[in-house]
Amino acid sequence: MTEFTGRTAIVTGATRGIGRAVSESLLRYDCSVVGIYGSNHEEAKRFQDNWPASQLRLFCCDVADHDQVKRFYQDLEADFDVLDILINNAGIRRDAIVALMSSEQWQQVLDINLTGTFNMSKYAVPLMLRQKYGRIVNITSPSSYMGIQGQANYAASKAGQIGFTRTLAREVARKKITANCVSPGFIQTELLDDLTAEQLTAYKKMVPMRRFGKVDEVVEAVLFLASEKASYITGSVLEVNGGL
Repeated sequence: MTEFTGRTAIVTGATRGIGRAVSESLLRYDCSVVGIYGSNHEEAKRFQDNWPASQLRLFCCDVADHDQVKRFYQDLEADFDVLDILINNAGIRRDAIVALMSSEQWQQVLDINLTGTFNMSKYAVPLMLRQKYGRIVNITSPSSYMGIQGQANYAASKAGQIGFTRTLAREVARKKITANCVSPGFIQTELLDDLTAEQLTAYKKMVPMRRFGKVDEVVEAVLFLASEKASYITGSVLEVNGGL
């Protein structure tokens, strides 16, 4: 995809799972990637060692912290005049039924998944406005509407992402900036690692295709919405969920 050549993209949650796979795909297409990660410095170093610093730059930043995000963008502007693509992928789960969920579990998930999306988008949009071009892709989840037991916090954060995305899409549409969501179902990433064998079996039975999705299948959806091919698509949710 030569259309990514010379572009600049920010990817949050860039050092693992879907974020890592999206970052590596963009890098292979000669896109400059600025990756954000939370705390795993060792994994970040291993990722950085595989790519030249001129093409991949990694920053440790808490996307839920407004001041940290603001400083990140100030540093970014020292090297980049514009921004073409933002992939809001950073996300966590802290599962518990509502009666047993702590206020900390509730807030942590909302802060990273939803407030993080707001913080990153708030400062990305002005950079995109400079060139009247931009692609924002937010990674949401079918949990936003399915009502999976034990995921009230996660569902609320992902439903909020969709509402946020549709509103932002209307606000920036005239400036040739699009904002969309990709909604992966049960995908084979580390987010499934803390599930029991019984939970994995039950979740797989929920999927009409009777299998979990592959990371590459999500990557292709993200790249499509981040490309010029999706220029007339905005405010949409692209489901990659095996028919959930």
